[in-house]
Parts: sequence; C-alpha cells; structure tokens
Amino acid sequence: MIKRFVFFKIDAHTPLSDRIFYIINSLVLFLIVLICLYPIVYIASSSFSSPRAVISGKVILLPVEPGIEGYKAVFKNQDIITGYINSFIYMAVGTILNVICTIIAAFALSRRELVGFKFLNFLFVFTMWFSGGMIPSYILMTQLHLINTRWALWLPGLIGVWNMVITRTFFESSIPGELYESAMLDGCGYFRYFKDIVLPLSGAIVAVITLFYAVNHWNAYFNAFLYISKQKLYPLQIVLRNILIQNQINNDAAATDAGSAIIDYGLPDLLKYSLIMVACVPVWCLYPFVQRFFVKGIMVGAIKG
Repeated sequence: MIKRFVFFKIDAHTPLSDRIFYIINSLVLFLIVLICLYPIVYIASSSFSSPRAVISGKVILLPVEPGIEGYKAVFKNQDIITGYINSFIYMAVGTILNVICTIIAAFALSRRELVGFKFLNFLFVFTMWFSGGMIPSYILMTQLHLINTRWALWLPGLIGVWNMVITRTFFESSIPGELYESAMLDGCGYFRYFKDIVLPLSGAIVAVITLFYAVNHWNAYFNAFLYISKQKLYPLQIVLRNILIQNQINNDAAATDAGSAIIDYGLPDLLKYSLIMVACVPVWCLYPFVQRFFVKGIMVGAIKG
C-alpha cells in the first residue's frame, strides 16, 4: 500500500534511510497537492451549489443542493458574455501577434553576424530593468490615440523580453550552426532558412511561449483597467472585478432566469464562484495540449554540454 502511495520507486534493495526519505517526501508532496487542489474543488463545488448553501457556509467539499443557477445567470448576463468574447479576441489576436514578433526578434538576435548584435540585445534586456512608469506610459498611449481601443492591450507588450530571451537561447543552443551553413550552400537565404528549417524544429519553444502569452492575455487586468473605459471593450477580468470587488450585477437580467427570490438569497455570491470557474476553463483546456512541450521548452539552455 505504501509503495503505491510513494511517488518514488522503492524495491527490496532500497536502503532504509532512503525509504524513510521517500515516504516523508511523498507525504509532503501529497499535502501540497491537497492544499493546491482544495481551493479549486471548493470553488467548483460552490458554483454548483444553491445560493442558500453558499451564503450559509454549508459547502465544504462536495456541492450542497446541486444546481446550475449561477451558470444560468452568468450566461444570461450580457456584460459577462461581452467580456468573455472580448477576452477571447484579446487572447487570440494578441497571442498570434506576440508569438510572431517574439520568434522573429529572437531569431534575429540569435545571429551573431547581425550588425549591432550586442547593443541590440542590451536594448531589449535594458527594458526588463527600467521603464518609464505608469503615468508616462498612459501619456504615451494617449498621444498615440490608443485609449479605448483594442490595440491598447496588444501593442504595449507586443514582445515579452523574457520570452524573447528564452526563445533566443533555444535558437542558439538547440539549432546547430552547421544547419545554416549547409542550407546556405544550397542557396538558402535567412528567410527561407527561418521558415523551412528553424520553425519546424522549434515546436517546443513556440508552444511554451504561446501558453505564456495566452495566459497573460486571458488574465489581463491592469492595462485594461488603465486604458479601457468603454464597457463594450471590457475583458472578462474587469467584469469579474466588478462582481468580486464591487459585488455588482445586473439583477434584472439575472432575475429573468433565476427569479428574484434566489437573488435575495445571495445569487451575487454564487455568481462569484461560477464566474471564476468560467474564467478558468479556457486556460485549463489549453494547458494539456502544450504540457508535453513545457519542460523541454522552459529548460532550454539550462544544461550545457
């Protein structure tokens, strides 16, 4: 039974001290997993419970008086639907732009024959240490007439320098220079070399930075809070903020579905949990597709042969 529980391989030749270490280590890891999973399980159970059970604190692990009143109200509220659509647009378009610009910049900066190679790399890294700050950034966005436009959430972080550095390191350490020399002998230029050779070999790092950018756009809050004041352009996180912090909801729209009696018994509290679940689902669906690339991509360059 213990062997099934322990996360490490234990056999008859394992020393006693190692067995004790493995068992204690597995217990600690199991407790950490429980600590991390319980909030998610609690929120999921609360979202499927009745408003009465939620506000009375009866939900501990499993749903109490199961129902989907919260989800009905979520998908009937126009502000939430609009925010959900906006977040998908911000995530899809923003991620595509980010990935394209990042891999192009990383490839160029990985070529040591690039004129000003060291200086250009320094300029990118310098922005990780120093920035103009919030007020100059807002003034710049105002002067560029990007306030209350979707581009306000796309352009400021078009290239994540940390992601670019990871990608550049991948190109330098994982793609042999001999490939370019061989391609050049066959008459291949930089563009074709990048398109036909580098990109097909870079699936791992592209998947990793895609995940990073997609999660960042989906969770985007602060820039939207600064630059977006039109309600029709609000991403889901701003709508979530209005519900979680201000505890505001269009009660008339919700009452159409769940009834005013449910609202009186705490539908806004139920909506908090339902909306959190709805906001998390896209990221949970995205992660399994890139999980197998994650470790390989993020650990690139960690070990030098």
